[in-house]
Amino acid sequence: MEVSNHARKRKAIDAGPNSPPSYRASDGYEPTNAVDLSLLEELEKSSHHQVEAVDLKTLKKLVLSFERRLRDNIAARLKYVENPEKFADSEVDLHDELQKLKILAGAPELYPELVASNTVPSIVNLLSHENADIANDVVQLLQDLTDEDALEDNDEPARVLVDALVENNVLELLVQNMNRLSEGDPDEAAAIYATLTVIENLVEVKPAVAEMVCERTKLLRWLVVKIKVRDFEGIKQYASEILAILLQNSTANQKRLGQMNGVDAVLEGVAMYKSKDPKTPDEEEMLENLFDVLCCLLMPLENKERFVNAEGVELMIIIMKQKKYAYGSAIRALDFAMTNYPPACERFVDVMGLKTAFAAFMGKAMYLLLENACIHQSNVKEIPLNKRIKRERYKEELEERVISLVASLFAGILRGSRRDRLLSKFVENEYEKIDRLMELYIRYSDRVRSEAERLDQLELDDLELDEDEKYNRKLESGLYSLQLVAVILGHIWCSEHSGMRARIELLLKQQKLSKNDVKEILQEYHDNLGDVEGAEEKERGQARIQLFISAM
Repeated sequence: MEVSNHARKRKAIDAGPNSPPSYRASDGYEPTNAVDLSLLEELEKSSHHQVEAVDLKTLKKLVLSFERRLRDNIAARLKYVENPEKFADSEVDLHDELQKLKILAGAPELYPELVASNTVPSIVNLLSHENADIANDVVQLLQDLTDEDALEDNDEPARVLVDALVENNVLELLVQNMNRLSEGDPDEAAAIYATLTVIENLVEVKPAVAEMVCERTKLLRWLVVKIKVRDFEGIKQYASEILAILLQNSTANQKRLGQMNGVDAVLEGVAMYKSKDPKTPDEEEMLENLFDVLCCLLMPLENKERFVNAEGVELMIIIMKQKKYAYGSAIRALDFAMTNYPPACERFVDVMGLKTAFAAFMGKAMYLLLENACIHQSNVKEIPLNKRIKRERYKEELEERVISLVASLFAGILRGSRRDRLLSKFVENEYEKIDRLMELYIRYSDRVRSEAERLDQLELDDLELDEDEKYNRKLESGLYSLQLVAVILGHIWCSEHSGMRARIELLLKQQKLSKNDVKEILQEYHDNLGDVEGAEEKERGQARIQLFISAM
C-alpha cells in the first residue's frame, strides 16, 4: 500500500529577503535610534550590484569578504557588549554579505569549493546569532542554496553541500532558531516557512535527513502542535505536508510519532471535517496531507492498535456516512488500519460499518460525491481537466479503495459470526453484490487485457520490456484491483455457499469466461506476492491464495 507522495513546494511569505535586519529592543537599544536610514538605503542599493558571472575567483572573493565581516561583527559585539549601537553597523555589513552569498545558488557546481573553503561552519553557526534577523538571513540563504531549481542536474554537488550542512549541526540549529520565532511577526513567519522549506529541500537531496531531524531535534513535537490548531492557517497546511514527508518512507518516524500521541493528534485534526468540507483548495490540500500522515502512521502494528483504541474506526465510519470531502480518504485510512490487523476488522463489523462500506462498494454514494466539491483532488489541480474526466478519475480511485477495503475485511475476519455477517452481504437483495463484484471483475479484466495486448505490440515493434516492467505496467492499468476482486471471489467460493457459487458461474458464463480465468489471475497474484510484510506473512498469503485456486 502506498501513500501519495506530497513533495510539492510551498511558497513562503515574501518577507523581503534583501531587507536589512530590524534591530530589536531586546538587543539592548531602541530600534528608532539604531541605524541611519540614508546609510541603510545606500547599503541596500549597493547589495543589488551582483556579479554577473560566478566562478571560482568570485566564490573566493565572496567568502573572504563574508569571513571578514563576520570577524568584525564578533569583535564589535565582544568589545561593545553594553553598547549595541557600537556594533549596529557591523551587523548591517554582515547582513549585506549574507545577501551577496545568495548569488552562489546560480552556480551549484561550485558547492564543493564552498565546502572546501571551510565557510559552511561559519554560515551555519550564525543560526544561533544573538540577533534573530541575522539568523533568519542565514535561513533565507540556505533556502536559496538548496532550492530544487538551483540543484537541478547537480546531484553530486548538492550532496556535498547537504552533507557538510548536516555535519555542522544545521538541523539542530534550524529548529532551535525556529523555536524563538513568532508567527505574529510577518518577517519571523516568513523565516518559519523558509526553515521548513530548507528541511524539505535537505530531505529531497538526502532522504536520511528525514530520520536525522526527528532523532536530533524536537521538530516532530513542534509540527504536532501546529496541526492541532483549530482554525485553518498557512503554517498548519505546511506543517501537515512536512509531517507527511517525514513519515512517508520512515518506519522509525512513524513509530516515534505514534509514541508521541500522534495518532490522537491527527484524528483530532481530521475530525474537524467529519461534517463539513474544506473552504479553499489550500485547506483541501491540508486535509489530504493529514490523511497521508494518518495512513503513514497506520503502517506499524502498534499504531493500528492506538487507532482502534482512539475510536478511529468509528470516526472514519462517521466521515463516510456524512459523504463530505474526506469520504474517500476515510476509506483509505480504514484500509490501512485493517490490513494485517484483525482487531480493526472486528471493530469495524461490531460498530455496524458493513452497511456503510457496502453502500460505497455498490456505488450508492457516488452520485452525491461526484456532485460535491470533493472531486477537486489536490493532485490534479494543476492539470486542466474537464468535469467529466475529473468525475471518472475520482470514481475509479474510490472504487479501487473500496475494493481494497472489502479485501482487507475478508483477510481479517476468517471465521465466526462476523464472517457470516460479511458473507451474508453478498447474498442479500438477490446477490446484487456478487453482480457488482463480477461487473468490476469484467471491467478491470478488459483493461488489463488491453494493456497486455499493447505491450505485446510494443515488443513486436522492437521495444524490449523485461517481465518486471511488463508486470508493473499491468499493475498501473488496474491489475492489482483485478487481483483483489479475484481474491474476494476466492473467499466467497470457499464459503461453499451454493447460491453464491451458482451466481458466480452464471455471470462468468455470460461473459464466455470460466473459473479458470479467475484462477489464472489468482496464480499470477500468488507468484508475484511481495514480502514487504515479512517472509512469514508472504508465506501465509500464498497459502491462502493456493487454497482458493484449489477450491475453484
